[in-house]
Amino acid sequence: MAGGFRRGKQQRAPKLEARGELQSLEREGPFKEWLGMPDLYRFHLVVEGEAYSYQTEDAELAVAVGDRVVFRYKETKAGKWVDRRSLAKAIDPSDYQ
Repeated sequence: MAGGFRRGKQQRAPKLEARGELQSLEREGPFKEWLGMPDLYRFHLVVEGEAYSYQTEDAELAVAVGDRVVFRYKETKAGKWVDRRSLAKAIDPSDYQ
């Protein structure tokens, strides 16, 4: 059977999304998970008083403290983890008029 097809009528839980002002940003790393894998950096973000974790190969992020950000995340036992490549600056259309 081809992959990607779900059995049954179960609905997938929608992705959680957050947006707000980035209040704090801390970087940990680099971490070497295994041989041949690029170094990973772990960022701890605080957005609107909520703590999130983000893991990426980039040493620097495209966002800075004070920026309005938007991202998708999932809740796990270890906390709230931001989906890879979903962290970005939020665009306010009123700024461009």
